[in-house]
Amino acid sequence: MSETEAAQEGRPTGPTIFDKILDGSIPAKFIHEDDKCVAFMDVAPQAPVHFLVIPRKRIAMIEDAEDGDAELLGHLLLAAKKVAEEQGLAKGYRLIINNGVEGAQSVYHLHIHVMGGRQMNWPPG
Repeated sequence: MSETEAAQEGRPTGPTIFDKILDGSIPAKFIHEDDKCVAFMDVAPQAPVHFLVIPRKRIAMIEDAEDGDAELLGHLLLAAKKVAEEQGLAKGYRLIINNGVEGAQSVYHLHIHVMGGRQMNWPPG
């Protein structure tokens, strides 16, 4: 099933794959880890470098974020920047947050895609 097809299923109930990665029931090699978030390489990369940054706190989607999440959301962006530098993306990279069905969100745990290592095109999808 493609990401777009998975997104059309809408918001599922129960734990997400990212919840299972965070609790250790699905193994993942973290390329960044701190008290607020983790980062790991995407299992289906769409660019030479493609990693995800996810908060430890489960926020299903950006539209569910609240004012009290502002510090965490800023931290996620700074973590993405730090890991992008560590991954050698000095020439640039793209940050993506999918939101909802039409935004092609397939995992309902907020996450930032960071993609680089090649020239990105505009407009995206």
